[in-house]
Amino acid sequence: MPAPVPKSARPRIPDRYGVVGYPVAQSRLPLVHGLFARLTGQDFEYRLHDVAPADFRARVTEFFAAGGCGLNVIAPHKAAAATLASELTARASRAGAVNLLTRRGERVLGDNTDGAGLLRDLTRNLGLTIAGQRVLILGAGAAACGITGPLLQAEPAELRVANRNPARARQLAAGFQDLGEVEGCGLADIPLRPFDLVINATTAARTGGVPGVSPAVIGPRTTCYDLSYGGGETPFTRWALHQGCARAFTGWGMLVEQAADTFELWRGTRPDTQQALQVVLAR
Repeated sequence: MPAPVPKSARPRIPDRYGVVGYPVAQSRLPLVHGLFARLTGQDFEYRLHDVAPADFRARVTEFFAAGGCGLNVIAPHKAAAATLASELTARASRAGAVNLLTRRGERVLGDNTDGAGLLRDLTRNLGLTIAGQRVLILGAGAAACGITGPLLQAEPAELRVANRNPARARQLAAGFQDLGEVEGCGLADIPLRPFDLVINATTAARTGGVPGVSPAVIGPRTTCYDLSYGGGETPFTRWALHQGCARAFTGWGMLVEQAADTFELWRGTRPDTQQALQVVLAR
């Protein structure tokens, strides 16, 4: 009988992380976390998990029961992840949406780093000022819920959430009234004057479309930002530039910044986001 292999000689099983969505193939989080791993000398496994909504709870529970350490959560599972988590951070509870699940012993912590990542990209990477500005968010889903609180804390002069379903926009706004003045309305009810910052938090890009909003919300000093990202411009940023906005950006910077918050929570060190963003944008 062969001698047992000493524990020290056994191959180490890497910590397991991933991103769960439906569909999930378009996510660039494996690329970003792979860059972070190389920048910080870390070694772990990070995989895509394509999971239909009906299977979300069972598959995520199975992942953590089998020793998985953490999952990023993308559409359409962010609201469901908030109900699955054993406990929520204050910002995730406020948003009612989770983009990050982390195993803590027998419990699973839900967090939302979307708003912090967006704000860091807008202010540090792009040099924008939110305080005193008029800001418009298009969409009232989980993505909009995740960014509304941090934007209000940056003290804009006006924050308006507009959605195809006006009632949903008003409901979202009502949940954040204690943080500052925010109004909800339908897309057709947006005041017809330019905003300083217009953020597209809708899912229109998935079908190649743009939100049905009047071009009057865009002016020559307006900055437009699409939470979506891809190779080059998105349908929304192309539309915004055609309307004459000052600048238009996609969500690559937000992706990298919110992923850095995730990485720091998971691995205990914060990677250089500027270096990672340069690599991502050059691809």
